[in-house]
Amino acid sequence: MTQQPENLEQSPGGSGLGGQIASFFDFDALHTNLRTETLAGLTTFVTMAYILIVNPGILSEAIFLQESGDLFGELVMATGISAALATLIMGLYAKLPFALAPGMGINAYFAFTVVLGLGIDWRVALAAVFIEGIIFILLTVTNVRSQIVESIPEAVRHATTAGIGLFIAYIGLKGAGIIAPSEATLTTLGNLRTPSTAVTVLGMAITFGLYARRVNGALLWGILGTAVLAWVLGVSPWPTGLVAIPQAPVDLFGQAFVGLGQLLASNIWQMAGIIFVFLFVDLFDTIGTLTGLATKAGYIDDEGKFPGVEKAFMADAVGTTAGAVLGTSTVTTYIESASGIYEGGRSGFTAVVTAGLFLAACCLSPSLLVFRLLLRPPP
Repeated sequence: MTQQPENLEQSPGGSGLGGQIASFFDFDALHTNLRTETLAGLTTFVTMAYILIVNPGILSEAIFLQESGDLFGELVMATGISAALATLIMGLYAKLPFALAPGMGINAYFAFTVVLGLGIDWRVALAAVFIEGIIFILLTVTNVRSQIVESIPEAVRHATTAGIGLFIAYIGLKGAGIIAPSEATLTTLGNLRTPSTAVTVLGMAITFGLYARRVNGALLWGILGTAVLAWVLGVSPWPTGLVAIPQAPVDLFGQAFVGLGQLLASNIWQMAGIIFVFLFVDLFDTIGTLTGLATKAGYIDDEGKFPGVEKAFMADAVGTTAGAVLGTSTVTTYIESASGIYEGGRSGFTAVVTAGLFLAACCLSPSLLVFRLLLRPPP
Protein backbone atom coordinates (compact mmCIF):
# COMPACT_ATOMS: atom_id res chain seq x y z
CA MET A 1 0.00 0.00 0.00
CA THR A 2 1.20 3.49 -0.84
CA GLN A 3 1.63 5.56 2.28
CA GLN A 4 -0.76 8.49 2.40
CA PRO A 5 0.81 11.90 2.97
CA GLU A 6 0.50 13.41 6.41
CA ASN A 7 -2.62 15.47 6.92
CA LEU A 8 -0.58 18.66 7.20
CA GLU A 9 -0.99 21.72 5.00
CA GLN A 10 -3.83 19.92 3.27
CA SER A 11 -5.87 22.98 2.58
CA PRO A 12 -4.10 26.31 2.61
CA GLY A 13 -6.28 28.68 4.50
CA GLY A 14 -8.00 31.76 3.14
CA SER A 15 -9.30 32.46 -0.31
CA GLY A 16 -5.89 32.63 -2.02
CA LEU A 17 -4.83 30.63 -5.03
CA GLY A 18 -3.62 27.72 -2.89
CA GLY A 19 -6.96 27.52 -1.10
CA GLN A 20 -8.90 27.65 -4.35
CA ILE A 21 -6.79 24.85 -5.83
CA ALA A 22 -7.25 22.73 -2.70
CA SER A 23 -11.00 23.31 -2.80
CA PHE A 24 -11.40 22.62 -6.54
CA PHE A 25 -9.45 19.35 -6.39
CA ASP A 26 -10.85 18.39 -2.98
CA PHE A 27 -7.52 17.85 -1.25
CA ASP A 28 -9.12 17.22 2.14
CA ALA A 29 -11.20 14.26 0.97
CA LEU A 30 -8.20 12.78 -0.83
CA HIS A 31 -5.84 13.30 2.14
CA THR A 32 -3.31 15.21 0.09
CA ASN A 33 -1.86 18.70 -0.16
CA LEU A 34 -0.41 21.15 -2.66
CA ARG A 35 3.22 20.19 -2.05
CA THR A 36 2.54 16.47 -2.47
CA GLU A 37 0.54 16.96 -5.65
CA THR A 38 3.19 19.23 -7.17
CA LEU A 39 5.96 16.75 -6.41
CA ALA A 40 3.84 13.94 -7.85
CA GLY A 41 3.26 15.88 -11.06
CA LEU A 42 6.97 16.58 -11.42
CA THR A 43 7.78 12.92 -10.82
CA THR A 44 5.31 11.77 -13.46
CA PHE A 45 6.75 14.20 -16.00
CA VAL A 46 10.35 13.19 -15.34
CA THR A 47 9.40 9.54 -15.70
CA MET A 48 7.67 9.92 -19.08
CA ALA A 49 9.52 12.91 -20.58
CA TYR A 50 11.41 10.49 -22.84
CA ILE A 51 8.37 10.55 -25.17
CA LEU A 52 9.44 14.06 -26.28
CA ILE A 53 12.53 12.41 -27.76
CA VAL A 54 11.29 8.98 -28.79
CA ASN A 55 7.96 9.86 -30.44
CA PRO A 56 9.40 12.51 -32.81
CA GLY A 57 12.30 10.19 -33.53
CA ILE A 58 9.93 7.42 -34.65
CA LEU A 59 7.39 9.57 -36.49
CA SER A 60 10.01 11.68 -38.28
CA GLU A 61 11.06 8.55 -40.17
CA ALA A 62 7.67 8.63 -41.90
CA ILE A 63 6.40 12.20 -41.50
CA PHE A 64 8.63 14.56 -43.48
CA LEU A 65 8.58 17.02 -46.39
CA GLN A 66 11.85 16.49 -48.29
CA GLU A 67 13.86 14.04 -46.23
CA SER A 68 13.53 11.98 -43.07
CA GLY A 69 13.89 14.14 -39.96
CA ASP A 70 13.19 17.56 -41.45
CA LEU A 71 10.04 17.89 -39.32
CA PHE A 72 11.59 16.62 -36.08
CA GLY A 73 11.32 20.01 -34.36
CA GLU A 74 7.67 20.37 -35.31
CA LEU A 75 6.97 16.83 -34.11
CA VAL A 76 8.49 17.72 -30.73
CA MET A 77 5.98 20.55 -30.46
CA ALA A 78 3.09 18.38 -31.67
CA THR A 79 4.03 15.72 -29.11
CA GLY A 80 4.39 18.20 -26.26
CA ILE A 81 1.21 20.15 -27.00
CA SER A 82 -0.94 17.05 -27.51
CA ALA A 83 0.40 15.52 -24.28
CA ALA A 84 -0.18 18.77 -22.37
CA LEU A 85 -3.71 19.23 -23.73
CA ALA A 86 -4.86 15.67 -23.05
CA THR A 87 -3.24 15.62 -19.60
CA LEU A 88 -4.82 18.97 -18.74
CA ILE A 89 -8.26 17.60 -19.67
CA MET A 90 -7.57 14.56 -17.50
CA GLY A 91 -6.66 16.83 -14.60
CA LEU A 92 -9.39 19.48 -14.86
CA TYR A 93 -12.29 17.39 -16.22
CA ALA A 94 -11.70 13.87 -14.90
CA LYS A 95 -9.71 15.19 -11.89
CA LEU A 96 -7.42 12.17 -11.98
CA PRO A 97 -3.60 12.12 -11.57
CA PHE A 98 -3.02 10.38 -14.90
CA ALA A 99 -0.84 11.74 -17.72
CA LEU A 100 -1.29 11.15 -21.44
CA ALA A 101 0.92 11.38 -24.52
CA PRO A 102 1.27 9.80 -27.98
CA GLY A 103 1.43 6.08 -27.31
CA MET A 104 4.46 3.89 -27.85
CA GLY A 105 3.82 0.92 -30.10
CA ILE A 106 0.98 2.55 -31.97
CA ASN A 107 3.38 5.28 -33.17
CA ALA A 108 5.71 2.58 -34.52
CA TYR A 109 2.75 0.90 -36.27
CA PHE A 110 1.78 4.30 -37.70
CA ALA A 111 5.28 5.02 -39.05
CA PHE A 112 6.76 1.67 -40.05
CA THR A 113 3.69 -0.37 -41.01
CA VAL A 114 1.06 2.09 -42.26
CA VAL A 115 3.20 4.81 -43.87
CA LEU A 116 6.49 3.13 -44.77
CA GLY A 117 5.23 -0.45 -45.09
CA LEU A 118 1.92 0.06 -46.91
CA GLY A 119 3.00 3.24 -48.68
CA ILE A 120 0.08 5.31 -47.35
CA ASP A 121 0.63 9.06 -47.27
CA TRP A 122 1.25 10.31 -43.74
CA ARG A 123 -1.56 12.84 -44.11
CA VAL A 124 -3.99 10.00 -44.80
CA ALA A 125 -2.64 8.11 -41.78
CA LEU A 126 -3.27 11.19 -39.60
CA ALA A 127 -6.81 11.31 -40.99
CA ALA A 128 -7.26 7.69 -39.88
CA VAL A 129 -6.12 8.63 -36.36
CA PHE A 130 -8.54 11.59 -36.39
CA ILE A 131 -11.44 9.31 -37.37
CA GLU A 132 -10.43 6.89 -34.62
CA GLY A 133 -10.59 9.72 -32.09
CA ILE A 134 -14.05 10.77 -33.27
CA ILE A 135 -15.29 7.17 -32.98
CA PHE A 136 -13.87 6.96 -29.45
CA ILE A 137 -15.65 10.17 -28.49
CA LEU A 138 -18.94 8.71 -29.75
CA LEU A 139 -18.32 5.41 -27.95
CA THR A 140 -17.59 7.30 -24.73
CA VAL A 141 -20.62 9.60 -24.94
CA THR A 142 -22.93 6.64 -25.58
CA ASN A 143 -21.30 4.68 -22.71
CA VAL A 144 -20.45 1.84 -25.10
CA ARG A 145 -16.77 2.05 -24.22
CA SER A 146 -17.45 1.46 -20.52
CA GLN A 147 -19.62 -1.54 -21.37
CA ILE A 148 -16.81 -2.96 -23.47
CA VAL A 149 -14.46 -2.61 -20.49
CA GLU A 150 -16.80 -4.50 -18.20
CA SER A 151 -17.18 -7.34 -20.70
CA ILE A 152 -13.44 -7.96 -21.13
CA PRO A 153 -11.84 -10.50 -18.74
CA GLU A 154 -9.17 -9.00 -16.54
CA ALA A 155 -6.56 -11.48 -17.80
CA VAL A 156 -7.11 -10.31 -21.39
CA ARG A 157 -6.65 -6.66 -20.38
CA HIS A 158 -3.27 -7.36 -18.81
CA ALA A 159 -2.17 -9.73 -21.60
CA THR A 160 -2.90 -7.11 -24.27
CA THR A 161 -0.79 -4.52 -22.47
CA ALA A 162 2.06 -7.03 -22.12
CA GLY A 163 1.88 -7.82 -25.85
CA ILE A 164 2.14 -4.14 -26.74
CA GLY A 165 5.16 -3.86 -24.46
CA LEU A 166 6.90 -6.75 -26.21
CA PHE A 167 6.25 -5.12 -29.57
CA ILE A 168 7.79 -1.86 -28.35
CA ALA A 169 10.82 -3.74 -27.03
CA TYR A 170 11.33 -5.51 -30.37
CA ILE A 171 11.22 -2.23 -32.30
CA GLY A 172 13.68 -0.63 -29.89
CA LEU A 173 16.16 -3.52 -30.03
CA LYS A 174 16.03 -3.53 -33.83
CA GLY A 175 16.52 0.22 -34.08
CA ALA A 176 19.50 0.07 -31.74
CA GLY A 177 21.13 -2.70 -33.79
CA ILE A 178 21.10 -5.17 -30.88
CA ILE A 179 19.04 -7.56 -33.02
CA ALA A 180 19.07 -7.83 -36.81
CA PRO A 181 17.07 -9.60 -39.56
CA SER A 182 18.06 -13.14 -40.45
CA GLU A 183 16.96 -15.31 -43.35
CA ALA A 184 17.49 -18.46 -41.29
CA THR A 185 15.94 -17.51 -37.96
CA LEU A 186 14.10 -14.26 -38.85
CA THR A 187 15.91 -12.49 -35.99
CA THR A 188 19.51 -12.80 -34.84
CA LEU A 189 21.99 -10.97 -32.61
CA GLY A 190 23.32 -7.76 -34.13
CA ASN A 191 26.90 -6.51 -34.24
CA LEU A 192 27.54 -5.35 -30.68
CA ARG A 193 30.91 -3.93 -31.69
CA THR A 194 29.25 -1.12 -33.62
CA PRO A 195 29.92 2.07 -31.55
CA SER A 196 26.29 3.23 -31.48
CA THR A 197 25.07 -0.25 -30.52
CA ALA A 198 27.71 -0.61 -27.80
CA VAL A 199 26.71 2.76 -26.34
CA THR A 200 23.07 1.69 -26.42
CA VAL A 201 23.83 -1.54 -24.52
CA LEU A 202 25.79 0.39 -21.90
CA GLY A 203 22.97 2.95 -21.66
CA MET A 204 20.44 0.16 -21.13
CA ALA A 205 22.59 -1.24 -18.32
CA ILE A 206 22.64 2.19 -16.66
CA THR A 207 18.88 2.55 -17.05
CA PHE A 208 18.16 -0.93 -15.66
CA GLY A 209 20.42 -0.21 -12.71
CA LEU A 210 18.62 3.03 -11.92
CA TYR A 211 15.25 1.34 -12.30
CA ALA A 212 16.27 -1.53 -10.01
CA ARG A 213 17.25 1.04 -7.41
CA ARG A 214 13.81 2.66 -7.79
CA VAL A 215 15.27 5.98 -8.92
CA ASN A 216 12.51 8.32 -10.08
CA GLY A 217 12.84 9.13 -13.76
CA ALA A 218 15.13 6.14 -14.44
CA LEU A 219 14.18 6.13 -18.12
CA LEU A 220 14.94 9.82 -18.61
CA TRP A 221 18.21 9.70 -16.66
CA GLY A 222 19.17 6.62 -18.66
CA ILE A 223 18.56 8.46 -21.93
CA LEU A 224 20.52 11.50 -20.76
CA GLY A 225 23.37 9.30 -19.52
CA THR A 226 23.48 7.47 -22.85
CA ALA A 227 23.57 10.81 -24.67
CA VAL A 228 26.50 12.04 -22.58
CA LEU A 229 28.37 8.79 -23.27
CA ALA A 230 27.72 9.19 -26.99
CA TRP A 231 29.05 12.77 -26.91
CA VAL A 232 32.16 11.86 -24.91
CA LEU A 233 32.96 8.86 -27.14
CA GLY A 234 32.32 10.79 -30.34
CA VAL A 235 29.37 8.66 -31.47
CA SER A 236 27.13 11.73 -31.56
CA PRO A 237 28.03 15.46 -31.89
CA TRP A 238 27.77 17.72 -28.86
CA PRO A 239 24.64 19.93 -28.73
CA THR A 240 25.02 23.51 -29.90
CA GLY A 241 22.19 24.83 -27.70
CA LEU A 242 19.71 23.83 -25.04
CA VAL A 243 16.82 26.29 -25.20
CA ALA A 244 15.19 28.07 -28.13
CA ILE A 245 11.90 29.52 -29.27
CA PRO A 246 9.57 26.55 -29.90
CA GLN A 247 9.15 25.54 -33.53
CA ALA A 248 5.43 25.78 -34.31
CA PRO A 249 4.03 22.72 -36.16
CA VAL A 250 2.92 24.82 -39.14
CA ASP A 251 3.60 22.04 -41.64
CA LEU A 252 1.71 19.50 -39.53
CA PHE A 253 -1.27 21.39 -38.17
CA GLY A 254 -4.50 20.52 -39.98
CA GLN A 255 -2.89 18.03 -42.38
CA ALA A 256 -5.30 15.38 -41.07
CA PHE A 257 -8.12 17.32 -42.76
CA VAL A 258 -6.15 17.31 -46.02
CA GLY A 259 -5.75 13.57 -45.63
CA LEU A 260 -9.50 13.06 -45.18
CA GLY A 261 -10.14 13.85 -48.84
CA GLN A 262 -7.39 11.48 -49.93
CA LEU A 263 -8.67 8.80 -47.57
CA LEU A 264 -12.12 8.81 -49.18
CA ALA A 265 -10.49 8.34 -52.58
CA SER A 266 -8.23 5.49 -51.44
CA ASN A 267 -8.87 1.81 -50.75
CA ILE A 268 -11.72 2.11 -48.24
CA TRP A 269 -11.41 -1.49 -47.02
CA GLN A 270 -7.70 -1.12 -46.40
CA MET A 271 -8.21 2.13 -44.50
CA ALA A 272 -11.05 0.60 -42.51
CA GLY A 273 -8.67 -2.13 -41.38
CA ILE A 274 -6.06 0.43 -40.36
CA ILE A 275 -8.61 2.45 -38.40
CA PHE A 276 -9.77 -0.75 -36.68
CA VAL A 277 -6.18 -1.54 -35.60
CA PHE A 278 -5.80 1.99 -34.21
CA LEU A 279 -9.08 1.52 -32.34
CA PHE A 280 -8.23 -1.93 -31.02
CA VAL A 281 -4.75 -1.07 -29.78
CA ASP A 282 -5.85 2.21 -28.20
CA LEU A 283 -8.87 0.58 -26.56
CA PHE A 284 -7.01 -2.29 -24.92
CA ASP A 285 -3.95 -0.22 -24.10
CA THR A 286 -6.10 2.38 -22.35
CA ILE A 287 -8.20 -0.24 -20.56
CA GLY A 288 -5.15 -2.07 -19.24
CA THR A 289 -3.39 1.12 -18.17
CA LEU A 290 -6.41 2.70 -16.48
CA THR A 291 -7.15 -0.54 -14.66
CA GLY A 292 -3.62 -0.76 -13.28
CA LEU A 293 -3.42 2.92 -12.31
CA ALA A 294 -6.86 2.98 -10.70
CA THR A 295 -5.99 -0.11 -8.66
CA LYS A 296 -2.73 1.45 -7.43
CA ALA A 297 -4.46 4.73 -6.56
CA GLY A 298 -7.29 2.98 -4.72
CA TYR A 299 -10.09 4.12 -7.04
CA ILE A 300 -11.61 0.67 -7.60
CA ASP A 301 -14.81 0.20 -5.55
CA ASP A 302 -16.05 -2.92 -3.77
CA GLU A 303 -17.72 -4.17 -6.96
CA GLY A 304 -14.48 -3.99 -8.90
CA LYS A 305 -15.57 -0.94 -10.93
CA PHE A 306 -13.82 2.36 -11.53
CA PRO A 307 -16.23 5.25 -10.88
CA GLY A 308 -15.63 8.14 -13.26
CA VAL A 309 -13.85 6.03 -15.86
CA GLU A 310 -16.01 7.63 -18.58
CA LYS A 311 -14.34 11.00 -17.97
CA ALA A 312 -10.92 9.38 -18.20
CA PHE A 313 -11.94 7.81 -21.51
CA MET A 314 -13.14 11.19 -22.77
CA ALA A 315 -9.77 12.80 -22.01
CA ASP A 316 -8.12 10.00 -23.97
CA ALA A 317 -10.51 10.35 -26.93
CA VAL A 318 -10.26 14.14 -27.15
CA GLY A 319 -6.48 13.91 -26.83
CA THR A 320 -6.29 11.50 -29.77
CA THR A 321 -8.50 13.71 -31.94
CA ALA A 322 -6.57 16.88 -31.11
CA GLY A 323 -3.25 15.08 -31.51
CA ALA A 324 -4.16 14.04 -35.05
CA VAL A 325 -4.96 17.66 -35.91
CA LEU A 326 -1.61 18.74 -34.44
CA GLY A 327 0.23 16.06 -36.41
CA THR A 328 0.94 13.09 -34.15
CA SER A 329 -0.31 9.55 -33.69
CA THR A 330 -2.77 8.20 -31.11
CA VAL A 331 -2.66 9.77 -27.64
CA THR A 332 -3.22 7.43 -24.71
CA THR A 333 -2.86 7.20 -20.92
CA TYR A 334 0.66 6.35 -19.72
CA ILE A 335 1.45 3.68 -17.16
CA GLU A 336 4.33 5.93 -16.02
CA SER A 337 1.65 7.90 -14.16
CA ALA A 338 2.09 5.26 -11.46
CA SER A 339 5.32 7.00 -10.41
CA GLY A 340 3.36 10.12 -9.45
CA ILE A 341 0.76 8.03 -7.67
CA TYR A 342 3.56 6.33 -5.74
CA GLU A 343 4.71 9.79 -4.60
CA GLY A 344 1.23 10.46 -3.20
CA GLY A 345 -0.55 12.12 -6.13
CA ARG A 346 -4.28 11.55 -5.83
CA SER A 347 -5.97 14.55 -7.47
CA GLY A 348 -6.15 16.09 -10.90
CA PHE A 349 -3.66 18.76 -9.86
CA THR A 350 -0.91 16.17 -10.35
CA ALA A 351 -1.93 15.98 -14.02
CA VAL A 352 -2.14 19.79 -14.29
CA VAL A 353 1.48 20.12 -13.10
CA THR A 354 2.60 17.46 -15.57
CA ALA A 355 0.77 19.21 -18.41
CA GLY A 356 2.49 22.52 -17.62
CA LEU A 357 5.90 20.84 -17.63
CA PHE A 358 5.21 19.28 -21.04
CA LEU A 359 4.55 22.74 -22.47
CA ALA A 360 7.71 24.15 -20.88
CA ALA A 361 9.80 21.24 -22.19
CA CYS A 362 8.93 22.09 -25.79
CA CYS A 363 11.58 24.82 -25.59
CA LEU A 364 14.27 22.14 -25.31
CA SER A 365 13.93 21.01 -28.94
CA PRO A 366 17.54 21.97 -29.95
CA SER A 367 19.02 19.52 -27.45
CA LEU A 368 16.36 16.93 -28.26
CA LEU A 369 17.43 17.13 -31.89
CA VAL A 370 20.86 15.87 -30.86
CA PHE A 371 19.37 13.02 -28.81
CA ARG A 372 17.50 11.95 -31.94
CA LEU A 373 20.77 10.71 -33.43
CA LEU A 374 20.84 8.01 -30.77
CA LEU A 375 17.53 6.63 -32.03
CA ARG A 376 18.72 6.01 -35.59
CA PRO A 377 19.73 2.47 -36.57
CA PRO A 378 23.52 2.08 -36.87
CA PRO A 379 24.94 2.12 -40.42
